[in-house]
Amino acid sequence: MEQLKQTLRDSKTARWLALAITAFTMFTGYLFTDILSPIKGLAETTLGWTSSDFGFVQSAYGWFNVFFLMLIISGILLDKLGIRFSALSSAGIMIIGATIQYWAVRADFDPDKFIFGTHIQVMYAALGYAIFGVGVEYAGITVSKVIVKWFKGKEMALAMGLQVAFARLGSFSALAISPFIADSFEFSTPFLVGVLLLIIGLIAFVVYNLMDSKLDKQIKAQNNPAEEEFKISDIGSIITNRGFWYLAFLCVLFYSAVFPFYKFGPDLMVNKFGVSEKFSGLVPSLVPFGTIILTPFFGGLYDKKGKGATIMIIGAVLLIFVHIILWLPFMNSIVIAAIDVIVLGIAFSLVPSAMWPSVPKIIPERQLGTAFALIFWIQNWGLMGVPFILGKVLDATNPDVLAKVAGYREQFEAAGLSKEAIAEKLQGLKAVGDIPPYNYNITWLIFITLTFLALIFAFLLKAEDKKKGYGLELPNIQDK
Repeated sequence: MEQLKQTLRDSKTARWLALAITAFTMFTGYLFTDILSPIKGLAETTLGWTSSDFGFVQSAYGWFNVFFLMLIISGILLDKLGIRFSALSSAGIMIIGATIQYWAVRADFDPDKFIFGTHIQVMYAALGYAIFGVGVEYAGITVSKVIVKWFKGKEMALAMGLQVAFARLGSFSALAISPFIADSFEFSTPFLVGVLLLIIGLIAFVVYNLMDSKLDKQIKAQNNPAEEEFKISDIGSIITNRGFWYLAFLCVLFYSAVFPFYKFGPDLMVNKFGVSEKFSGLVPSLVPFGTIILTPFFGGLYDKKGKGATIMIIGAVLLIFVHIILWLPFMNSIVIAAIDVIVLGIAFSLVPSAMWPSVPKIIPERQLGTAFALIFWIQNWGLMGVPFILGKVLDATNPDVLAKVAGYREQFEAAGLSKEAIAEKLQGLKAVGDIPPYNYNITWLIFITLTFLALIFAFLLKAEDKKKGYGLELPNIQDK
């Protein structure tokens, strides 16, 4: 028994330090993910982007992950080449993509140059975000496997909850601070700050790799029987597991009803609730702020008491009510919206706190990298498709807004005004009502539909757990 306690992961200090280091890198990744979200209005006035352009760039996050299967390839690399290789390569990919997007929003491009019908600046910004999306998702599955490695049989759900909470702090920071940085300096400055933080995140992964290497040597020194290695044929056992699919579909539907809210929520605050552009990210920032506190709490509850499948159902039900309240045409009180967003944060604490720790109960550890990657790949269909659809629907249902903006922009360009002067004038016209606000009523029905579908799959997962005995309703902490 003494021999089993001679590894780093049996030290509470060491395993929580490993979590803190890797969670910091995820903080930087999530911060850059939402850098653009609260400055949609500035992108329209400063860069001349439409809602469709904005949705196009946001949807690029999943391009390579989905169509080039980069997430699945990442998962296989993680299982075959290990955590240390994956940590460094994922951080490097994030930095490359983020740097390209920063360059794209900063550089001046020919206004008449288009690629496949999309302005060249929008295309380059999307390309950078697509590359970044590969890196941050790769980092996400790597950190998930890190937590299983260090916390299995211990405080695993609490650890995953804390990692999610710290990552959400990155989203909170972007939503709350990005408009102020852009207003104080220039539109591209928040992107530069994000790139610099990602470089620090890479350094954090280097430090973690030293700990991981030491742990592996200790495990090897114990002469424990090696776990069976991952084989490509293991993918078949994953994709024939019905419980895996229920969990994956719950994931994509639930996350597609939350993450795109980060993208369009600030603009909703401006257009429906009358919040100024500068403060538009503050109410949506309450979502990750709530998860920072509650996700670890619900994760700890799952560790000690169980009821994982039930927790996911409750979260899905709450999310339905949240989006219905935001959709109601007569509901335009910013106070009610803020309270509603706090409830959204509670829902977003419940589901991930139980969902991610449930994966190792359904899938063997040697297959976890690939299983997480497959779930993230399916999730990326939603993260790619939903923002694109939202942008298209928003433009299609608000032709008067597009016409007004285009008309004024044409006048100002003909008068020889600079890009900065045009942006200032358009913002002033929006403020006094000469440019009408976007109507989000039709657009928000997409969110409501997604939440109802998520609830259906939460019930299906609970029923499957009852049949197969995965233990989703059982505690994670094993009695010694």
